Amino acid sequence: MKQIVFARIDDRLIHGQVMTAWLKQCDANEVVIIDNELCKDTFVVMMMKSLIPSTISLKVFNDTDAAAYLKEDGKGEKILILVKTPQVILTLLNNGVKLEYLNVGGMGMKAGRSKLYKNIAASDEEREVFRELRKMELMMKVQVVPTEKAEDLGKYL
Repeated sequence: MKQIVFARIDDRLIHGQVMTAWLKQCDANEVVIIDNELCKDTFVVMMMKSLIPSTISLKVFNDTDAAAYLKEDGKGEKILILVKTPQVILTLLNNGVKLEYLNVGGMGMKAGRSKLYKNIAASDEEREVFRELRKMELMMKVQVVPTEKAEDLGKYL
């Protein structure tokens, strides 16, 4: 299995905090975005590739292909996973991908979501998925930037 050094929910995916703070923090050399819609948009994927350092590989998969890729033998990859919702993480775990830690960083307010913690919002369905992930003993912490104290997500479910 490939080495996953960090998994993060952030509905903005590639942006300044991820590129400057989290990549340095986890020493990743590959970013894997898992999004069933984005993987079909070659133009946006090309734009995202232009936003990350040339020393970092970027791959964008749907959740099924991501699970297969992440279970392959590693070749020195240190992977930072980025997803928009907890449902994707649940799909990965249900497909045999091993994760020990999930960083919840950016889930903005939108229709159907209510405040979960500070500027983090979640729908009822997303809260239920977080509870399911907790039952699977996945450690989940809310932490928008590395300099913030990480808070146990379970306290807010």
